Amino acid sequence: MTDIKLIAIDLDGTLLHSNRELSEENYQAIQDAKAAGIQVVLCTGRPLRSMNYLLDEIGLKGENDLAITYNGGLIQKTKTGEVVHELTLDRKDSLSVYEMATDFNLPVNFIDLDYIYEPPYPKDRDSLYNKAVTNIPEDQALQFKAVDIEKLPNPFKINKIVLSRPSEELDEIIPMIPKQYHEYFNIYKSQSHILEVLPLNVDKGNAMRIVGEMLDLEKSQIMGIGDQENDFTLVEQAGLGVAMGNAIEKVKEVADYITKTNDENGVAYAIRKFALNK
Repeated sequence: MTDIKLIAIDLDGTLLHSNRELSEENYQAIQDAKAAGIQVVLCTGRPLRSMNYLLDEIGLKGENDLAITYNGGLIQKTKTGEVVHELTLDRKDSLSVYEMATDFNLPVNFIDLDYIYEPPYPKDRDSLYNKAVTNIPEDQALQFKAVDIEKLPNPFKINKIVLSRPSEELDEIIPMIPKQYHEYFNIYKSQSHILEVLPLNVDKGNAMRIVGEMLDLEKSQIMGIGDQENDFTLVEQAGLGVAMGNAIEKVKEVADYITKTNDENGVAYAIRKFALNK
């Protein structure tokens, strides 16, 4: 018998089906968890405004509801957007990552709460990040904005930096990224074609832990569910770590349980099995 009081759930590849839609089964399982007094927190690399439609659909915009956004860089109250916890990058960080990306002939996007900034891309090497932003209502999606790398504002407060190219290109370059960048930033793939650069201590697991402390919970009362590399700490650091059936092997290896795939409503299955004990 488990005593789960907090469920932290990744979105893409986890809660959402491959078509980026929420199934009735997953929706109902979350409603049942809420009715049982369990706090459900969605955890994503997206900004809050780009998941508002989901929060509305699921009913997670109450006074005490929270969301983990930007892969743990922000913890926010979903009703008001109030920032509860935040770690960001600055102008110096942005210029440093841009220089590194230029060495590898990679395009870069800087992302804050309102814009996806587009400095000049290498010739014939456009960013694929615009292809990652799908199924989001137009009025809730971040807007792309051209920016002159020589004239970046100062201060320049950024939530994350993205390098987006085909998976095979990124996989070839990742082992070549200089050691000092890994010592100063947290760098990992959030999707096959998206490499993210975040402040060193930013990850979903750390943010989940902070939310647990805010709710005065023991680690054993927290369940984390995810599938990709950016969910590794979410699954590893939860009292009950659940990997999706479609998760990468690295995440499955640290999981306490492997549920069904996202297209088989693995989130609902895990919630009913462990949180609702059904």
